Amino acid sequence: MTLKITMTRSCIGQKDKIKKVARSLGLKRPNQFVLRKDTPHIRGMIKKLYFMVKVEEVE
Repeated sequence: MTLKITMTRSCIGQKDKIKKVARSLGLKRPNQFVLRKDTPHIRGMIKKLYFMVKVEEVE
């Protein structure tokens, strides 16, 4: 299964740890989305960014 992860808020004003997690997912700016496989590793990253991303399941 694939996840569509959309960044809904900017990283400006966030802690460095949050910025690094967003960057490692491939997210640079608001309204940008990336497609990632649904793995525990990716789910953990999404939990760190729960307040600034929207996640949808895509086939």
